[in-house]
Amino acid sequence: MNDNTQTFDELGLSDSLVQATKQSGYTHASPIQAQAIPIVLEGHDLLAAAQTGTGKTAGFTLPMLQLLAPGKPAGHNQARALVLTPTRELAAQVNESVRTYGKNLPLTSAVVFGGVKINPQMMRLRSGADILVATPGRLLDLYNQKAIRFDQLEILVLDEADRMLDMGFIHDIKKIITLLPKKRQNLLFSATFSDEIRTLAKGIVNHPKEISVTPRNAAAKTVRQWLAPADKAQKSALLIHLIQENSWYQVLVFTRTKHGANKLTKQLDKAGINAAAIHGNKSQGARTKALADFKSMKTQVLVATDIAARGLDIDQLPQVVNFDLPNVAEDYVHRIGRTGRAGATGTAVSLVSADEIDHLRSIERLIKKTIEREYIPGFEPSHELPESRLDSRPQNPRGPKKSPNPGNSGNRNHGRRDGQPGAKKPGAPQNRKTSSRNRRRKPREATNT
Repeated sequence: MNDNTQTFDELGLSDSLVQATKQSGYTHASPIQAQAIPIVLEGHDLLAAAQTGTGKTAGFTLPMLQLLAPGKPAGHNQARALVLTPTRELAAQVNESVRTYGKNLPLTSAVVFGGVKINPQMMRLRSGADILVATPGRLLDLYNQKAIRFDQLEILVLDEADRMLDMGFIHDIKKIITLLPKKRQNLLFSATFSDEIRTLAKGIVNHPKEISVTPRNAAAKTVRQWLAPADKAQKSALLIHLIQENSWYQVLVFTRTKHGANKLTKQLDKAGINAAAIHGNKSQGARTKALADFKSMKTQVLVATDIAARGLDIDQLPQVVNFDLPNVAEDYVHRIGRTGRAGATGTAVSLVSADEIDHLRSIERLIKKTIEREYIPGFEPSHELPESRLDSRPQNPRGPKKSPNPGNSGNRNHGRRDGQPGAKKPGAPQNRKTSSRNRRRKPREATNT
């Protein structure tokens, strides 16, 4: 444990909240929590930038609970704190955090989102909720049906604000803001702070404090990234091979489309790999069950579209696979941020075909590094994936380094062994059993990043 980290009781949290964090297995605050909690407790508005997996949910949940605890309970159809999230999964996750950390406090919470019947949510709100977690569209539906009012609102939280803009919620958010009391505390959390986010923030926060604990659009250092060039038609077979060859027991796979997620799930099932799909066309009940089965490891592979790139909180998830690269480069960071969370290590592999080179180049420019390539014997592509240099510097005249002894690669995380980017040459016979010892990477020019 880093000596510079702070314990939760050093941040000014109450004994009941400190006890709740200990019961959840946490004693020391993450960097975003250590910076955000004192600012929120002091009543300031806050703009906080932190990538996924850094603990930012607790960064606003814990101080929000402490601020609300001494106050008067919410009245009928009222909420004292409102947390807006872009997806149902993230809303459920935030509400679970509220329930977990607030279990020793006399506070109530509720979560509302679309995709399920509205009447039970209206019934729940009749008694009011100290903390209401909501997606924007369903919240406006409830307001229009007079199921929720905001006369008692004290705190507004926008979680994953950049994602809400990406998903087209800007008009809903602006409309919601007009319904709220002008005197309130505002907390805006986001993985990135683009110009659009800052424009939105100007209409919400008032003289905010601003913190950022990670570089903009940076991937967590705890995530090992690599890619396997492959023809599009071979991606399914390659994924099945990697899962079986490496005995991956819990894998989150991202596809670009809902149809692609369904198709891949059927192919995995046919290969004897227990898989489930989660995307926007699935009912909320189906999505909840698929996620629960995946967390409990009843399901080995969860195939998801980008709706799940944020909001999935899975302890110790070891493996993320980009079956398709995302259309938006920033989504790559959020996808791979599902692994390597809370200080744990993880691996993210992308299966990349030649027609995705523009997406790959955009991603590498965003994260300011080239992703090491590894050719899997037996799956070398017929259509070569072009190089994706970060800049126009000429190729190293000395050529690529020779491959080290392949016998040293005893585990899946066997990319750079001398700290330099590189890729092994393909060359193993295609009828030869492929294991982590005989996978070879194709030479490519060294790139300083």
